[in-house]
Amino acid sequence: MKNDKLTNFLKGFSLEVTPRAAAKIENFSELIPKGTLIYIAHIEGTPIEEMVETAKKINDQGYSPMPHFPARIIKNEQVLQDWISQYKNEANVENALLIAGGSNKPYGDFDSSVQLIESELFDVAGFKNLHIAGHPEGNKDIDNDGTTSNIDKALSWKNEFSKRTDATMAITTQFCFDSETVINWANNIKNNGIDLPIHIGIAGPAKLQTLLKYSLECGVGASIKILQKRAMDLTKLLLPYKPTQILSELAEYKFDNPDFNVEKVHFFPLGGIKQVSKFVEES
Repeated sequence: MKNDKLTNFLKGFSLEVTPRAAAKIENFSELIPKGTLIYIAHIEGTPIEEMVETAKKINDQGYSPMPHFPARIIKNEQVLQDWISQYKNEANVENALLIAGGSNKPYGDFDSSVQLIESELFDVAGFKNLHIAGHPEGNKDIDNDGTTSNIDKALSWKNEFSKRTDATMAITTQFCFDSETVINWANNIKNNGIDLPIHIGIAGPAKLQTLLKYSLECGVGASIKILQKRAMDLTKLLLPYKPTQILSELAEYKFDNPDFNVEKVHFFPLGGIKQVSKFVEES
C-alpha cells in the first residue's frame, strides 16, 4: 500500500550517475520521469570529454544534467573556463554541483568550492542552478577536530553569495541513514540563518555489503550504525536494504512542518538506477 506523504515527498527527486553507469542505459525515459535532474559524478581521472558526452546524452533525452565540478582536480581558471564552455556549448548544461572533491591535495589553484564560486565564471556563463555540498554528519576532511566550524563558515558565505547571484542555489547532501540526524542538522543550519533549500542525499536500494562498503569510503558518520546493526541480524543480512524508514520519517516530519527546509530527495543509486526507479514507483 502506497504512503501518500512519502509519494509527495519523492516528487521531483534527482539522482546521480557516473559516465560508466550512464553508458549502460540506452534510454533514461524507461526508468525515470522526463525533466529529472541527473547529477554526473566527476571521478578523478575521468576525461572531461567523457563527462561532456554523458551530459549531452542526458540533455538530448530530455533530462537536466548537473555535472560535478570538484575544485581540487581543476588545475586553474583557464581549465575551469574550458570545462564550462564545453558543457555549455556542446551539451547545453546550465547546472553545476560545486564541491571541493575527494582528493586530499589540490591538483592546481583551487582547493574549495568557494574559490570556484569566486571565479564568477558560472555567473558569466549564465548557469541557472548552482548546488553546493552539505554534510548532515559533518566532514572530517574539512573539520578534523570533530566540530562543524569550517563547514558552517563556508555555508554562511555561500548563503550570502546566493543573495547576490541570479542563479538558484541549493544544498545537496552526502547520504545518511538516520532521519533524526538529518532533521536536527537541517533545523540547526536554518536557525543559524542558512535559508538555502536542502536536497537530502539518500542511498538507493542495494545489498547491505555494497552500502557498508560505500559508506566507509564516503565517510558516513554515526548513522552507519543503523546498517551495522542490520548486518548483525541474520534474517536481514541477505535482504536488500531499502531507504523506506528514513524517507517515511522525513516525509512525516515534512507533512507536519511544511516550512522544513528539506525540499527534495537526491538518490545515490548504489544498487543501480533500476532499483531506485522501482522503489519510487512502489512508494
